Amino acid sequence: MSDAPSPRPARLAAAAATSGLEGLALVAYGVYMLVMGLLGRPESPSQAEMGGLTMIALGALPLVAARGLLLQRSWSRGPALITHLMALIPAWTLLRSSGALIPVGMVLAVVAVSGLVLLVNPATTRALGIRGPQS
Repeated sequence: MSDAPSPRPARLAAAAATSGLEGLALVAYGVYMLVMGLLGRPESPSQAEMGGLTMIALGALPLVAARGLLLQRSWSRGPALITHLMALIPAWTLLRSSGALIPVGMVLAVVAVSGLVLLVNPATTRALGIRGPQS
């Protein structure tokens, strides 16, 4: 039996893309917070800088998961699922706000739910070598 991975289904590539998108958004927001903490005039520069570094570190998890999904590593599904589930919290908060934040919440919710659906898809789980419950 060959150890070569099976061809990557489009759903798996899409799941990797959603995880990567969330990771890039977290890193971009972290860089923004860090730059504003260093160059702007926040109420607490150290808090802004620490928040920025935290967001950058949090963005690493979905980026690593996206790479693992592209390489068809079964371990990568767990961090990707956790990231998408956690994204539903700020999405809900943004959806309950007002103004321009509502469309941002809608986009975040769509990305998170899409990622979850793609990750639990049978084609994705087969490609990652994850077996379902045995009868």
